[in-house]
Amino acid sequence: MIVVLRAHGLRFFIFVDDHEPPHVHVRGDGQAKVVIVGRDGRPEIAWSAGMNHSEKRRALQAIEEAQADLLEHWRQIHGQRD
Repeated sequence: MIVVLRAHGLRFFIFVDDHEPPHVHVRGDGQAKVVIVGRDGRPEIAWSAGMNHSEKRRALQAIEEAQADLLEHWRQIHGQRD
């Protein structure tokens, strides 16, 4: 597990032995898995547990702001896949 971002009181990390699609795990008061590029091109929550609406909104905002960097982290960890 590699922490790739800290923002809005949340930690964002990627597991080194994880699977497609590119995503990050988020921990705050609760936790979530967020696909970095969802169906509409924006981050999309795959699942969450114990996160309130405000925490989810902050997580999505941080991921959207750092989307290119997070994708680059994913590629560095997992290799380039086309």
